[in-house]
Amino acid sequence: MPNPVHPSQLPTPNGPGLELETTLAAVESQLNSLGDSLRANDMGAVDHHASELHRALARAVDHFTHAARSGPVPPALRERLMRASGLVASQRESLARATAALDRAIDVLMPRTSPAPVYGGTQADRGARTNLTA
Repeated sequence: MPNPVHPSQLPTPNGPGLELETTLAAVESQLNSLGDSLRANDMGAVDHHASELHRALARAVDHFTHAARSGPVPPALRERLMRASGLVASQRESLARATAALDRAIDVLMPRTSPAPVYGGTQADRGARTNLTA
């Protein structure tokens, strides 16, 4: 997974953009931490950083929405927010691929003994519902 740019490597805005900068830096920090935890296979840390990232993203959306209503958001911060959004999507896609691979491995190691019922019904239930009486 790609690593986002570390927040300390970017210029810090002054004035109203400072709150947005702080909020966005928290998102970037949690993205970095989540990526590190995923690479280390530390599931406890993954869970913690995923929750923190969720909170940081919610705060960022709130702050950026409020800022956009008050006036234009600085272009550098908009770019960083778009980059962070792309990284979230990339990590989500990587996790989806890993989950699918794990599901396939589990299916190979522990095959089902009988076919799974569709929509929770059994084969015997199927005909019972279609017999209508007049």
